[in-house]
Amino acid sequence: MSTEIRASTVLPAHREDITLHTADGLELVGELARPADGDPVATLVCLHPLPTHGGMMDSHVLRKAANRLPALAGLAVLRFNTRGTASERGTSQGAFDGGEGERYDVAAALEFAEYHDLPRPWLVGWSFGTELALRWGLDPLVRGAILLSPPLHRATDRDLDAWAADGRPLVALVPELDDYLRPAEAAARFARVPQAEVIGVPGAKHLWVGEPSVRVVLNEIVRHTAPDAWPLPTEFA
Repeated sequence: MSTEIRASTVLPAHREDITLHTADGLELVGELARPADGDPVATLVCLHPLPTHGGMMDSHVLRKAANRLPALAGLAVLRFNTRGTASERGTSQGAFDGGEGERYDVAAALEFAEYHDLPRPWLVGWSFGTELALRWGLDPLVRGAILLSPPLHRATDRDLDAWAADGRPLVALVPELDDYLRPAEAAARFARVPQAEVIGVPGAKHLWVGEPSVRVVLNEIVRHTAPDAWPLPTEFA
């Protein structure tokens, strides 16, 4: 018998609390969710929205990715709180640094993925997290980046040019009704990155509220990182 997947659905996975260690001596709290049976086909390293405006590892799209995608797509999902950020899991050491010191947080997450043999890491950034992905994400380990609601405030044309020169995949999901950057402007800004795919999402807003918006996001993540599992089902047996 199948059950409809709803906003509150939590599907089976192996979940464990983790601690990341940064090069500048901080401990960051996080969680790793892996498929309950078998090895993951790829890994999502999630970078959350702005912590000074409530962003954290439990921001709803990232939490729903961890709740669903290990079971539906065979993905490992690594979420963590950047420096100074708090959630139910706990508070990471340090203080918010406007995207500068957070470079060490991104590096620590990727180092954890490498040490634990997590395959094919993709960065999934949301809002502030997209700035971290664009500025600090061109690590040799990274396969590509998926950007949710990129504001392109802290990330500059220089960062975009670095991705253009590198050639790795860059996917931007841009809400039609975003508060900061809408699809037409996003297409113009990302035009300097030949391999960038800009996807405008009709009716969506910056925070991706509502199950239809969440399903669009999760489907696009899976289409790029675990295409054999795309499209995602709306029911789970």
